[in-house]
Amino acid sequence: MTDVLLECKNLCKTYGHKSALNGISLQLQPGKIIGLLGPNGSGKTTFLKLINGLLTPSAGSLLINGKPPGRESKAIVAYLPERTYLNDSMKVREALRFFADFYSDFDLQRAEEMLRNLNIETTARLKTLSKGTKEKVQLILVMSRQARLYCLDEPIAGVDPAARDYILRTIINNYNPEASVLISTHLITDIEQVLDEVIFIREGELLLHKTVDDIRFQNGKSVDALFREVFKC
Repeated sequence: MTDVLLECKNLCKTYGHKSALNGISLQLQPGKIIGLLGPNGSGKTTFLKLINGLLTPSAGSLLINGKPPGRESKAIVAYLPERTYLNDSMKVREALRFFADFYSDFDLQRAEEMLRNLNIETTARLKTLSKGTKEKVQLILVMSRQARLYCLDEPIAGVDPAARDYILRTIINNYNPEASVLISTHLITDIEQVLDEVIFIREGELLLHKTVDDIRFQNGKSVDALFREVFKC
């Protein structure tokens, strides 16, 4: 086992003549909650898809636990995409069974307990749930895995403040302390209190990778204030 959970060197992804990621180089260590921050279209989702093997790099390298994305990395990476891939006609219990069959590290008891705590019936069909409740179910499925790296793409977008609070508590309380969580978002104020590190990207380029403490001590401001300054929000 390596102390570096994820490493990329000069990572690039192009679509024709358009560059989505341009020369990203960074390392992520275990045991961190990391914000992947940037405006819409900055390359955040592309980066997460590359980590999860859904896209292949155009240039450069990306290693997870010392190996390129593939079967071994998928066994230790849990991915929450921005848009659900679950069939709306599924019942919640069928989604549980799907994850239990597909992922050997899925903790069914943990998932059922979190659903009970929210009074979400496993007999309910996904299409009958509100957007916020559906987001919670999807997050519970992902966070019930014993993964090493959790990649969450906009997990709190489009849900009410109470749902955001629950989602953040779920992330904090249910990930393996030897794992790391990479959260893509543009809602900085809502997640700043849970972050250990932040990555700023703009138009596919890495602008900054620092700990939250370094930003506060060295820059004398919050992550949100620095984000607004850098991106002129």
